[in-house]
Amino acid sequence: MRGRRGDRMTINIQEHMAINVCPGPIRPIRQISDYFPRRGPGPEGGGGGGGLGEAPARLAPLALAPPAAFLGATTPEDGAEVDSYDSDDATTLGTLEFDLLYDQASCTLHCSILRAKGLKPMDFNGLADPYVKVHLLPGACKANKLKTKTQRNTLNPVWNEDLTYSGITDDDISHKVLRISVCDEDKLSHNEFIGEIRVPLRRLKPSQKKHFNICLERQVPLASPSSMSAALRGISCYLKELEQAEQGPGLLEERGRILLSLSYSSSRRGLLVGILRCAHLAAMDVNGYSDPYVKTYLRPDVDKKSKHKTGVKKKTLNPEFNEEFFYEMELSALATKTLEVTVWDYDIGKSNDFIGGVSLGPGARGEARKHWNDCLQQPDSALERWHTLTSELPPAAGALPSA
Repeated sequence: MRGRRGDRMTINIQEHMAINVCPGPIRPIRQISDYFPRRGPGPEGGGGGGGLGEAPARLAPLALAPPAAFLGATTPEDGAEVDSYDSDDATTLGTLEFDLLYDQASCTLHCSILRAKGLKPMDFNGLADPYVKVHLLPGACKANKLKTKTQRNTLNPVWNEDLTYSGITDDDISHKVLRISVCDEDKLSHNEFIGEIRVPLRRLKPSQKKHFNICLERQVPLASPSSMSAALRGISCYLKELEQAEQGPGLLEERGRILLSLSYSSSRRGLLVGILRCAHLAAMDVNGYSDPYVKTYLRPDVDKKSKHKTGVKKKTLNPEFNEEFFYEMELSALATKTLEVTVWDYDIGKSNDFIGGVSLGPGARGEARKHWNDCLQQPDSALERWHTLTSELPPAAGALPSA
């Protein structure tokens, strides 16, 4: 740029910015650790003194290297399923370590909650009071919620607790998801959510324990067609069942599971029915629980003497009964009978609520019919099977709702 002698040279803003811009490719922002020398294997980290004066000479190769090279990390092969990794630099919520085991023979799912690491501070002292709760989705939240003890004032809690689900079938394993949530307990206010993990149960193989060490994630939004208020979050777990019911009118709502034992005694000449336990029952009371009991009938019942009834279990959705009833009858006559099992919610001062039922006999289908036939074909053998309760009320059982 030319000018007369004595005149002040001026530069417009565009030329000024162009002059001061450093040419070259845009490089990633360096981390604080990049400004300090590192020792490690290889020609760069193996020799020389360890003074701070070496840092500028080492910045150039580090700045051009990918982020994995900074941390010395290795990337997993494409397509590999990662269930265990250290993620201190990848999450601010922490990690959770646990084991899952599906016992196909006993229809149980064992959840071993081991420990957590680097949880997010939730209290004023920079710590937390963490506990873990697990749910099976889809399903009634209170019916299948299990919970560990609370560990006080720590961000690296160790639980080593076993939480067990009963009545888990192969169908559950194929389509249900286990939600594991880590929360902070507050005595003076509502408990706070820290993070969660969702594991599809189809990833499990029968009788093979699978170990997990996974980063906690933020809460997944509810799979609802419209926004829901906080007061309705408790029923959000039913959404998938409702969608299935709308798709097929022949589908019945699942109301829980019941574990029955059948055995025909040749010496006593009769059928021994064991009411062992129920799992994941539907909640019928305003407190989110039920007061369940079980009734059994052997149809047809001309003399109306076949009714048996268990005791009432208060405020639970997973009751254990362990009661047995005996029906004296010849094996040939039993082949034409149907065993009706119904579960009820006991209410004081009004009619009891029907929770669910199942019928076992020659007219039954699926597992209920197979259980009945196996009992008749294998006398003197106690056969235990889980059965799904449905909302279909047997006509005969509906005649006496308050009994």
